[in-house]
Amino acid sequence: MQQPATIVILRFSAMGDVAMVASVLREFYRQHPETKLVMVSRPAFAPFFADNPGVQFHALKPNDLHKGIGGLQKLAAELRNYKPGAVADLHDNIRSRTVSLLLRLSGIRIARIDKGRREKKALTRRKNKKLVPLKHTTERYADVFRKLGLDIQLSHALQPHRQTLPGGFETSQKAKLIGIAPFAQHSFKIYPTEKMTEVISGLNQAGYRLVIFGGGASEKRQAQIWAENYAGVDNTIGRFTLSEELAIISNLDLMLSMDSSGMHMASLCGIPVLSVWGPTHPYAGFLGYGQNFEDCIQPEHPARPNSIYGNRPCYCGDIPCIELITPGEIIARVQQKLES
Repeated sequence: MQQPATIVILRFSAMGDVAMVASVLREFYRQHPETKLVMVSRPAFAPFFADNPGVQFHALKPNDLHKGIGGLQKLAAELRNYKPGAVADLHDNIRSRTVSLLLRLSGIRIARIDKGRREKKALTRRKNKKLVPLKHTTERYADVFRKLGLDIQLSHALQPHRQTLPGGFETSQKAKLIGIAPFAQHSFKIYPTEKMTEVISGLNQAGYRLVIFGGGASEKRQAQIWAENYAGVDNTIGRFTLSEELAIISNLDLMLSMDSSGMHMASLCGIPVLSVWGPTHPYAGFLGYGQNFEDCIQPEHPARPNSIYGNRPCYCGDIPCIELITPGEIIARVQQKLES
């Protein structure tokens, strides 16, 4: 099979999934620097690929320029200008399938991700649950390139690369710097605010400097409350661009995150993560790239996991399983990780 000189890559959302694509494309570039990659995703995610010379970013604008079938036809026409030899559909949704079909009609080869829906359903069902580790999502991405005749071997290792801190953020050499990404797209994956407050209080008293990441207006208000109540806590939400946040993350000693994009952003920066899991499970294949399973903080409960994305209520009864994790356990795990 002739190897394509240019590959169009489709992965439109969500933030964490796109960050995992960026980790794979770094490995791809090291092994296939001669292949041009055109990454198609939402404009906000462009910073994930900014340091990869093998990637040209092409912005998807689904709310205006690329809205509806007419907009997707326009997007396909734009992508044809790159003269791609193949398309790697890493999303497999209606929009990516439509763009793939339009490009296939021009004789361009298509390879599509196998999301493993059947085994994921077996992992999350109530009865006869099959609690076994599934293929990591980054390997599913890599499989698409392998289908196109391009072998890629993933190291699954963190690759730190510290960046210059942005203006307006000061650091100190005296205190360990811990990032905290306490929010998530789905509420069922979020550690309760009162318990997270106990974690932040305990880590602040232990002398660590804490930096809060991720979220919109409501999350910003909560992060600001923490920043106002604890002298060693900074809030980045709404203050920095995504590029600047990545630069700050690259200078952390550790990230404490939910099963969310904060974990994947830290992984992209080569920073170790302690991740907190409730109704979801790292066995589903979404643990941060290069992170250790032993660094997952999760409760023992036979009903876990009950969903892949955390978009359904917990099966665990009156007390959601994520609340079975105590603040003291998280604090102890952070201290143990930083001292090891």
